[in-house]
Amino acid sequence: MNETYVRAGKVDWIAKGSDVGVQERTLGPGNVIPWHYHSVITDQAYCLEGSLQIELLGPPERVVLAVGESYAVPVKRPHQLTCYGDRPCRFLLVQGVGPYDRHPIDPTQWKPPE
Repeated sequence: MNETYVRAGKVDWIAKGSDVGVQERTLGPGNVIPWHYHSVITDQAYCLEGSLQIELLGPPERVVLAVGESYAVPVKRPHQLTCYGDRPCRFLLVQGVGPYDRHPIDPTQWKPPE
């Protein structure tokens, strides 16, 4: 699947190294970080304001984070992140440890590895 990736919402880099990245992200209602997975790194999200929804595949799951809650998306698990509700959400996104990679997927076509 070829996709031109445009970073959704507001992105403020806090730290960026060869094997770890920390961003403060703000998503407004309707903003989506589209379906993808990482083959090496973990996405760890810490909700700072509003509510953040993380949808996952393999198996299907939906996690909604409130202020003060966090969730780590396992390596190779497809996911998308959205603002949950009618006001913006702000969260820290810690990615690592390892080289950054991002593999977009079509959730209607994705099949878990055997």
